[in-house]
Amino acid sequence: MADLLFTGARLLDPDRGLDGPGELLVRDGRILDYGANLGRPEGASVVPAAGLILAPGLIDLRAAIGEPGAEHRESIASAAEAAAAGGITTLCVLPDTDPALDDPALVQFVRSRGEATGSLTLLPYGAATKHCAGKEIAEYGLLREAGAIAFTDGQRAIGPARIMRLALSYARAFGSFIIQHPEEPSLAHGGAATEGELATRLGLPGIPTAAEAIMVARDIALARITGGHVHFAHVSTAGALALIRAAKADGVAVTCDTAPPYFDLNETAIGNWRTYAKLSPPLRPETDRLAVVAALADGTIDAIASDHQPRDADDKRLPFALAEAGGAGLATLLGVTLARVHGGDLPLGQALGLLTARPAKLLGLESGTLAKGAPADLLLLDLERGWQVKAGQLPGKAQNSPFDGRALEGRVVGTWKAGRRVFG
Repeated sequence: MADLLFTGARLLDPDRGLDGPGELLVRDGRILDYGANLGRPEGASVVPAAGLILAPGLIDLRAAIGEPGAEHRESIASAAEAAAAGGITTLCVLPDTDPALDDPALVQFVRSRGEATGSLTLLPYGAATKHCAGKEIAEYGLLREAGAIAFTDGQRAIGPARIMRLALSYARAFGSFIIQHPEEPSLAHGGAATEGELATRLGLPGIPTAAEAIMVARDIALARITGGHVHFAHVSTAGALALIRAAKADGVAVTCDTAPPYFDLNETAIGNWRTYAKLSPPLRPETDRLAVVAALADGTIDAIASDHQPRDADDKRLPFALAEAGGAGLATLLGVTLARVHGGDLPLGQALGLLTARPAKLLGLESGTLAKGAPADLLLLDLERGWQVKAGQLPGKAQNSPFDGRALEGRVVGTWKAGRRVFG
């Protein structure tokens, strides 16, 4: 592979506190050097990047794909296409597929299928419980050996406290952690929207916001008992964030992420039973959205994940209460995050750090940085380029975007995986 030289770029690396003009040289799939006036190695391919930002490829901490079992919704190949268009070079995938990733062979299958795309590293989570059913702990040691990066039951909460306690203890023994869908199952069962005036007016069964805080409080207590590390996915309420903030201050091993819908949209997006905006957890009142924005700014939230949940038309063209929850998020992850930068809520470096350096640190990855020797997983960003999200025209199979019609500013114009251009 010929050397690759980016010239005229604004180099932005939150991991190293780097933000300024320069050049970057790639050799054999890794970053060889960066700085001013690197020269022109013989035979190097030059990428002019004047006016553009060169940053590490995004690390998406949480996404569902249809494969295995529901390839009609999203296959690994179609997810890789959407990820590349969104600047994502590493994708962490949930195990609640069909069959669930509770078998080492399935974990190896997903990793190898990711490698086969040539554009995406797929990092599978192992099932926390067998079949993601919440009844019996899976074989963590074997799953870790096969390449599982952590353990979760995906969109299903680990309900029984005894099982969660065992999961935290076992994960700690294998140097890993548990990712929880923070929603108390008995309070959430049958619900379709956040409990309150809007749900009542629309005639929808409600889920109280307390369902999230109750599960967070319980699992923080279990993390104290076991010394295990619990990570809360797609946190969406002020109450849960206050508990996480306090637990971190007390030294409990707790981390969390959120997803773009919970800092860009509020419950009014469900409008007149708009099923594309039916998500799990459901969209929240404006006070909760503002609390999520504040938690991004103060560092309480450790990462922003796409929370990609592919659904097809038959899943969504149903009465709101019967429609499947979930939204496509790979292609819009960066653009919606940048809306908080353009809105003045987050500095650009901090926002990109939530998509690169901080998830890399959480998972112990060598990517997510422009450091010398790091994998040349890169994106070129035009921060000012405007575009509009249009369901039906997004890359990949999944078109069920809750941001359909949203105007965004900032778009990926090129993505490289190990020094090879995979988008743009």
